[in-house]
This record gives sequence, structure tokens and C-alpha cells, in this order.
Amino acid sequence: MARAMFEYSKTVLKKVSFSSDLFCKELEKALKRLLPHEISELTIWLRQYTSNKPELHSYLNLVS
Repeated sequence: MARAMFEYSKTVLKKVSFSSDLFCKELEKALKRLLPHEISELTIWLRQYTSNKPELHSYLNLVS
């Protein structure tokens, strides 16, 4: 079940990445719901996903 939440969080973040505000809100929700090791995985995924989206780089500090 927890793995499903991790995948769901990634899907939602992809869908709202057009808006920095929505992305931030959904990232905060994901950080509250995920397990510590999943947050580590999410951090890795976020670095890769936002590498070509400079408007979202500032939100990486939420997971660091």
C-alpha cells in the first residue's frame, strides 16, 4: 500500500508541474504521507524530473 502512495505522489507531481504553486502544495502533502525511505527515493526522482524545469528547482529544498 505504501508503495502505491509513492507512485501516486509521483503521478500527481507530474500532472501539476505546470504550476509552481500546485507543485509545492502537492510536494508538501507527499512529504507528510510518505515513509522516510520513500522520501529519499522521491528526492532522487525530483532531482531528475526537475533537471529541465528551472522553475521547480527551488522546491528541492523542501526535501533536503
